[in-house]
Amino acid sequence: MIYELRIYDIHPGRMDNIKKRFEEKTLALFEKQQMIVLDFWQDLNADKIYYVVQHDDVESRNRNFDAFLNDPEWLETKRLSELDGPIVQKVESFLMSRIPFGAGDNYAGNE
Repeated sequence: MIYELRIYDIHPGRMDNIKKRFEEKTLALFEKQQMIVLDFWQDLNADKIYYVVQHDDVESRNRNFDAFLNDPEWLETKRLSELDGPIVQKVESFLMSRIPFGAGDNYAGNE
């Protein structure tokens, strides 16, 4: 199992647009491609969104993400949501694996 941390720098004033797009369309399209989003965060000090996606391995991540990017429904969703201008200014992606001594059993008060 691998995890992908994705960081989106959002154009000023477009945070509600990215949230709406994720909630109404993107998450369902991710699920269609077996991309499991574990959680989302919004930066309190900047126009940024952070989220983590779980993948079986790097090959399936690449295959599933390519399928998502080329999905006609995604292409139309992106086009329609950006009629008033682009939403995402910059995207960063980091592929990660768990470390056995991470939060694990100690997370959320399970000490």
